Amino acid sequence: QVQLVESGGGLVQAGDSLRLSCAASGRTLGYRMAWFRQAPGKEREFVATISWSGGSTDYEDSVKGRFTISRDNAKNTVYLQMNSLKPEDTALYYCATTKRGTNLSQRSVYDYWGQGTRVTVSS
Repeated sequence: QVQLVESGGGLVQAGDSLRLSCAASGRTLGYRMAWFRQAPGKEREFVATISWSGGSTDYEDSVKGRFTISRDNAKNTVYLQMNSLKPEDTALYYCATTKRGTNLSQRSVYDYWGQGTRVTVSS
């Protein structure tokens, strides 16, 4: 079993930055991590993913150049640095993990999920 706990969300203005954290516990060795988000009335969508080593990352097009995913395996924590935030980034942000290596933008690939942390960006 793997437990994931997100933190770092909040209310910010457009153009501001936030750093989300996701602390993992349990059997996480070799697991890939990802961030998804769900805006009100919308489907949960992929944001970013990072391999176990941190050497491979991928991003959803709308966040490329603004968001950076990273991880510290010694702390069992994954981060999402979000810069130049926009009102359309407003959502509940979820951390997820999987041992699979393909179709990583698909929710069904991920085995464990956190409860989410809310990000609200005002204009």
